[in-house]
Amino acid sequence: MNRDLMQSILQKIKEYDRILLFRHTRCDGDCVGATKGLARILCLTYPDKEIRILDGQRSEYLSFLGYDEAPDVLSDEEYASALGIVLDTGTERRISNPKYALCREIVKIDHHIDREPYGDLSWVEEQRSSTCEMVVHFYDTFRTELKIDLQAATYLYTGMVTDSGRFRYRDVSGDTLRCAAILLDLGVNTDQLYAQLYMQDYDALKFKAHVLKKMKITENGVAYLHVTRAMQRRFHLSHEQAGTAVSSLDAIKGSLIWIAFIDGMGKDRATRVRLRSRFVTVNEVAEQFRGGGHECASGATVYGKREIRALLQMADERLKEYKETHEGWL
Repeated sequence: MNRDLMQSILQKIKEYDRILLFRHTRCDGDCVGATKGLARILCLTYPDKEIRILDGQRSEYLSFLGYDEAPDVLSDEEYASALGIVLDTGTERRISNPKYALCREIVKIDHHIDREPYGDLSWVEEQRSSTCEMVVHFYDTFRTELKIDLQAATYLYTGMVTDSGRFRYRDVSGDTLRCAAILLDLGVNTDQLYAQLYMQDYDALKFKAHVLKKMKITENGVAYLHVTRAMQRRFHLSHEQAGTAVSSLDAIKGSLIWIAFIDGMGKDRATRVRLRSRFVTVNEVAEQFRGGGHECASGATVYGKREIRALLQMADERLKEYKETHEGWL
């Protein structure tokens, strides 16, 4: 079935002279890697086509991959004659460039739970570890027609590494590693890539130490931290750096859910929430608070201490139920 769908997507790509790629807000390694990787594959394969990523977002964390064009470089009429490909974005409201809707036809390629389907062609594989893995699979399926190089491979490997937790999460499969092998065979420099992704400056390391001092645990084992505005100012944190706090809570025995609450800066009164888990599903909790995502990695948005307490209570109850009805957790 997916082979036929992929064939239909490839046919659409062949039909259009202008192809525009889009991704989600608050960009991460997978959405950046998938858009840049697919764009590079298409540019190599179809040098006479106009292939563009129109996204004005900036990510310090991923700046080594380079930035893309602002959305206003094309007129509305130019959007309207294009095929739009939206990658790694489960719902339309999360697409960062609203002009995607002007495109003549829209293709969706994604690995999130398909709660709100959209697009004229929608290829969704929820079991995949990343959208980058899907793009590599797409390339591999049509490798006699499509071209790839080291640059594209580096983009795609970046997304696979970051969205799979360096190939540790439950969605990692044999197919994941076979796709990774295709990219490694092209010469991806993993030493350099991991240095770009995981080296930390002094303030970030001091912040990590502070996280370990300030973290708390609920009655049933939900580890959490509230990254306040004052904390972000003290350690000179970007929003991305503040969000990494959740990763510091992932190795506490008996704590199968860990959560970071990150206050918005400036006029933004919202508190962003990053939920992560081992074994326990947390996406249903996130969906109750303006969010969603994967079973064990989701995001949400809350306003005020009352909603923070409510989310923590819901997560704590879910963890209690899991521990009472399952064995083998640590």
